[in-house]
Amino acid sequence: MIEELLDKVQTKKYKIGIVGLGYVGLPLMWTFFNEGMPTIGFDIDENKVNNLNEGVPYIKHLGKDMMEKLSKSTICESTTDFSRLPEADAILMCVPTPLDHHREPDMSYVVETTKTVGRYLRKGQLVILESTTYPLTTEELITPLLEELSGLKSGEDFYVAYSPEREDPGNPDFNTAKIPKVVGGDGGEALKLALALYDTAIVKTVPVQNTKTAEAVKLTENIFRSVNIALVNELKVVYHSMGIDVHEVLEAAATKPFGFMKFTPGPGLGGHCIPIDPFYLTWKAREYEQHTRFIELAGEINTNMPAYVIDQTMKALNKHRKSINGSKILIIGLAYKPNVDDMRESPTFKLFDILNDLGADISFYDSYVPVITPTREHADWTGLNSIEWKEEIISSYDAVIISTNHSDVDYHKLGDWSNCIIDTRNAMKDYKSNKENHIFKA
Repeated sequence: MIEELLDKVQTKKYKIGIVGLGYVGLPLMWTFFNEGMPTIGFDIDENKVNNLNEGVPYIKHLGKDMMEKLSKSTICESTTDFSRLPEADAILMCVPTPLDHHREPDMSYVVETTKTVGRYLRKGQLVILESTTYPLTTEELITPLLEELSGLKSGEDFYVAYSPEREDPGNPDFNTAKIPKVVGGDGGEALKLALALYDTAIVKTVPVQNTKTAEAVKLTENIFRSVNIALVNELKVVYHSMGIDVHEVLEAAATKPFGFMKFTPGPGLGGHCIPIDPFYLTWKAREYEQHTRFIELAGEINTNMPAYVIDQTMKALNKHRKSINGSKILIIGLAYKPNVDDMRESPTFKLFDILNDLGADISFYDSYVPVITPTREHADWTGLNSIEWKEEIISSYDAVIISTNHSDVDYHKLGDWSNCIIDTRNAMKDYKSNKENHIFKA
């Protein structure tokens, strides 16, 4: 059976089913489409599926051209009808893996998707989980559930693999096709088939010995980033108390051609990976009576950064003889990183919540996010619109907090129009101010 499936991959008759058409699934569909591989996308969101079939963009940085080409394709389609899962030769699950309110893994999306796949699973199919998760998820959860629901046996009747997504939304240098793919299989044949599949569209595949190793790779990548971001965030607070500009320190340190990698401080962590992934390992480690103190400390530092920004905002307003209670405060940037419309886990939401509790009148400006759409964690802010970029509007605020440094913001105009700016991103570094108590770095 395996040789027939491999031949089907090579001749591009192997149909790929992608479950979850968001920030991971949609670029993956586009990548396979560009190599002539037939794909079928599945999502429970009817609006998302309709937009994709009609060529209407719903992820801004991916562009209109992609959507139009996918909608007109004869080898690519999307549906909400999961009874069509047997049409796919491979099923790639790209669903969310958030944390719950206790900072423990919320595996409900993965479990429900796996149950659905299991009910429709047929012989010869390859099932790959791409969602970030804790080590042993595939081995202890995915494979047994698929076997139980289908009555089939992994490695004999069907195949299971894990390959973590490595998307960096908005990165112009690395899209899905250009990012090497780590792959672990439940057995040698599963690995061989998964590698053959990704080799059709991805620049390089990186095989590892099993699924739990592949799961650990993704966590390690983002824990590395989380810990280093926590380090520079802590340095920012310490150096600020000494009157030292942490950004100048980091720029100078980055000139060392070896032994140093520059990370940038900010108002907290955002995105679906770095604020979440480390806690997947800390949770699983407790099962083995291991304590991840270093990782948890990094999480604590990063989680506390929004509170630090608010403290600096209070001090800045105090310089203007104003209280945060009753002040009009504008936040620049709702997306979690520059030049994308991705709001997932954005620290701006935490700033909203704290400022609201303190009695501030809050607004935001973000050209990438004109209106706040429903989110899992911040439903209270749904429907809030971005303000217009006008001098008479921006100059009416008591303070402006730069939370995300989008490149399309005219920071010189912002400086001219505002009397009090709290800059968490060093976005005002080239602006020369003549006003007293004008720009505060936080």
